[in-house]
Amino acid sequence: MHPLFGSAPHVLLKAARQGGGVPSARLPMLALLLVSTGLRWPLSLAEQAVQARKLGRARGRIQPVFIVGHWRSGTTHLYNTLSQGDFGYVTPLAAGLPWDQAGLAAGLKPLLERMLPKRRFIDNIPVTPQSPQEDEVPLANMTTLSLYHALYFPRRFEATFRRAVFFDGAEPAEIEAWQEALDYFLRKVWIQQGRKQLLIKNPAYTGRIDRLKALYPGAKFIHAVRNPFEVFVSMRNFYAKLLPQFALADYNHIDIEDFILKTHTRMMRDYRSASAEIPAGDLVEVRFDALESDPMGAMQHVYETLNLPGFAETEPRFAAYLKSVDGYRKNSFALDAGTIERVSEACAETIAHWNFPIPAPRPAEAAA
Repeated sequence: MHPLFGSAPHVLLKAARQGGGVPSARLPMLALLLVSTGLRWPLSLAEQAVQARKLGRARGRIQPVFIVGHWRSGTTHLYNTLSQGDFGYVTPLAAGLPWDQAGLAAGLKPLLERMLPKRRFIDNIPVTPQSPQEDEVPLANMTTLSLYHALYFPRRFEATFRRAVFFDGAEPAEIEAWQEALDYFLRKVWIQQGRKQLLIKNPAYTGRIDRLKALYPGAKFIHAVRNPFEVFVSMRNFYAKLLPQFALADYNHIDIEDFILKTHTRMMRDYRSASAEIPAGDLVEVRFDALESDPMGAMQHVYETLNLPGFAETEPRFAAYLKSVDGYRKNSFALDAGTIERVSEACAETIAHWNFPIPAPRPAEAAA
């Protein structure tokens, strides 16, 4: 099913309009989405009414730990590992049906869990009913400010992405609606997860940690950072797989490589600026190479830097999970001299700031 099956009808319509609409060939799909969301929406409204008092009491009580970092920087591995700790997190059902996680999703849980894919589409990572999910997909079903709307309705891909991720051109009311949707969703997850401290992963938050800190003064941040050469080649694969899968309009007009480099440069620049204002003890950085070479050491570093309790008690669960994924093999991508030169120029600030090495060219079969 398309992820927008979990949307609100008004969000779906507005996102489609802002994204430039869909061609006539995809109108049946859009109509199917509208019918399904319209039929589900009365149940969604009923759940909102039933949970209003409980969610109201939860306002102001959550202080999440946010995992950030540009896409393909190791955030998923970090998230999957840290979720073995005593955290609450976004489950697949909460991600797919954010308006309905306490009602419809709970009632149809056995059926919906059987429908889950066995592995993530872009990188073959196993998916189970307990696999932690990022909150950007559910937010795309709750608000127009989500990068996934650029993927779903790509006629205005770059403008939609910039508005969603950097808030370029977003109206104040739209940003306020995003903030309300985020807090509503996180409070709901917090209750569903037994009121544990939430561990939330979303690469889109990398350039807006200052805004999240204002929303959640007690929040802590884990930044996964990776050599931009590896990020670039992996991001090409990311878009090559996701656009054909989810786009409801043509996307051949997008210069993906140029877009990746511009986005990475801006996001890292915004992150460096915002991170300078985060108090010591509320932000930790984890390099991808360190996460690969010494994952347990990386977990301990996170716990100690952020002063999180329970590392000794959780260490055996970390070890068991890391052993279970020990045989996982990352995708292999070629890296040619032209790409190295282009990334070196575009990402010079990031390379210098984190002292990343410049790799040698390699064929696909030799890629890490």
